[in-house]
Amino acid sequence: MLKCLVRRLWVAGALFVAGMCVCHADEVSPRRLLEVADIASPTVSPDGRRVAFRVERASVARNTYDAEWYVQGLDELWPRRVGDGGVPLRDSAGGSLSPKLVWSPDGRWIYYLALIDGAIDVWRAAANGSSAQALTHDAADVRDFNLGEGGRVLRYSVGATRDEVRAAEQGEYDDGILIDASVPIGQGLFRSGFVGGRMATQRFSTVWFDHLPLLADRPDRWAQIDLATGARRALADAEVLAAPSPPKKTAGVDGDAWKSVADAQGERVAWLTRIGDGTGQQVRPDVLLSALPHAQASRAVRCASALCTGKAISAMQWRPAHDEVLFTVTDPYMGMAQSIFRWDVSSGDVHVVAATDGLANGGRDTASNCGVSAATLVCVTAQADRPPRLERIDVDSGQRRVLFDPNAALAMDMLKAPPARLLRWQDKSGQRFAGWFFSARRGGDAPTPLFITYYSCAGFLRGGVGDEWPLVSLAQAGIAALCIDRRPGFTMDAVARYSEGLAAVESAIDLLSRQGEIDRARVGMGGLSFGGEVTMWTLAHSHLLAAASVANPVLSPLYDLMGSMKGDAFAKGLRSLWGLGSPSDTPARWKALSPVFQLDRIDAPILFQHSEQEYLYALDYEIPLIRAHRADLYVFPNEPHQKFEPKHKLAVYERNLDWFRFWLQGYEDPDPAKAAPYARWRQMKARAHADKGEHVNAPVVIGASAS
Repeated sequence: MLKCLVRRLWVAGALFVAGMCVCHADEVSPRRLLEVADIASPTVSPDGRRVAFRVERASVARNTYDAEWYVQGLDELWPRRVGDGGVPLRDSAGGSLSPKLVWSPDGRWIYYLALIDGAIDVWRAAANGSSAQALTHDAADVRDFNLGEGGRVLRYSVGATRDEVRAAEQGEYDDGILIDASVPIGQGLFRSGFVGGRMATQRFSTVWFDHLPLLADRPDRWAQIDLATGARRALADAEVLAAPSPPKKTAGVDGDAWKSVADAQGERVAWLTRIGDGTGQQVRPDVLLSALPHAQASRAVRCASALCTGKAISAMQWRPAHDEVLFTVTDPYMGMAQSIFRWDVSSGDVHVVAATDGLANGGRDTASNCGVSAATLVCVTAQADRPPRLERIDVDSGQRRVLFDPNAALAMDMLKAPPARLLRWQDKSGQRFAGWFFSARRGGDAPTPLFITYYSCAGFLRGGVGDEWPLVSLAQAGIAALCIDRRPGFTMDAVARYSEGLAAVESAIDLLSRQGEIDRARVGMGGLSFGGEVTMWTLAHSHLLAAASVANPVLSPLYDLMGSMKGDAFAKGLRSLWGLGSPSDTPARWKALSPVFQLDRIDAPILFQHSEQEYLYALDYEIPLIRAHRADLYVFPNEPHQKFEPKHKLAVYERNLDWFRFWLQGYEDPDPAKAAPYARWRQMKARAHADKGEHVNAPVVIGASAS
């Protein structure tokens, strides 16, 4: 944490920490990376003069997240806090959901969903910060909402009441739970997942391994509140005016439909469609931007400029009061850097609005849009080594100005280290790759160890997908760090898909070793989800790694057995994504893909840090590794695919830092609380060296913990 005075400013009744240090700050520790402030859902007011947005920040001390809503004038120096955002809502994989915000037509109020005191309600906050209150006070959690009749009424939908859900959970607990295709075996059966601000019983949805709470299949019930009188009434189905559904008309639009957006009047529709030869890929490789210019149009107008053809377009929206589509290109060969363009549908002209070295959108999601008015974009910007801040961008001139920088202190400390460097290279077969490289702090001229994570490297890099490997902290501790973006598309053949990842890792090591940056004998790797799969593949199909860290299970017969309870949907997924039947039906394919049959090929120690909802799937290959003193397994209670509890995330960060410093540098933190894991790791090292007939050097213990 900062060991400095911080200037505190009272702004419109709200206390702001400006982050202006007047003395020395600590290193960029894992905790500082974890407690970064994230900005989400910038939404411009109807008059185009203000922006509302949410700031979310983890608190390790309280093991929770603080979320607050702010409003800032586009010409003002500071935002004003207007409302409590409550507990951030999450998807079933653990990711924070982008919050929905609606301005009142007169610009006096903002409306948003918030989970506060165990209930999800629609809240209304005055844009001047004078008041905020819940409006719905329903017995059920609110699912969605909109304003109607010129902002005079609030319409909202709910499902089962909270009491009904709890009663259903308790009834199952009392009577016993029938294990069928909907039950997520492998995790606790009763109230073992964090849903709606509490521990809840879960079921599988119809989408792969996504989870839902009990009674989530109850149909929506809509109600309406008169905002002047407070009168409430239920709405019949015919009265419901929910959020506009995506346009269904695709006549005259070329390619495979992907995304569409209508203008404010619902007359014009812009489309992103997939085109090109998709042989061997999950989707066709290229993106076409086109638009139906009016409701009666029979043929879409294509964007034909070189600025919009053959580009990785990821998002779009109509520019208010203009015949222009604003679209975003996220370049996978430029470190996922985003550029924003404006396309005049009538003339065909395309102009650059903003080109960045990182993200410029509505938050961490690369597909989210900036807030927009006729003249201005308000974007959350972030770079590999620059934490998020809020910027105003003039749509015509491209002029940019920082509106709000809640991470200024961290950004200043990041400037003291060498900047992240974009690497672009090819493997021996000509495949292109890109990634962000953090040079290690050196004690001399000798090459340094290297840590690699592979999957997606967009925006401010706190630790790869899932934020588990503190890249900056590793670099400051003397271990260079490289985050590699996967190649565009999704190769359907699993062997080829994993081999692409291995080729990226191997060719990056070759490049950095030739340049004298790294010692190829001291390379570590870690990953979550597909990144975890590629890490395990690299372990089993090369001798590149000296140590690894994996955050999730990968394919195994036990995973197949437990997943088979889901029935045909699971079997179809295995066949489609991995070319697998059951182990007895496709034994050769299983031997080619699963580490269960490749344990003798793995010669590097592995740290497994899994979520409780998933770890059982991996025990058929992890237990043999643990018993052979070749792996450690830590499991985090109640966590889904992506861990999110702040204390859990900090423990993961710090253990990964300790793990790679031990194996790549021979360093041990002298903290007595860490004596037990170091004793195990020394035993692992001794066993590994004994198997090779080598001598084990004594560990290096230098001063205090670097984490």
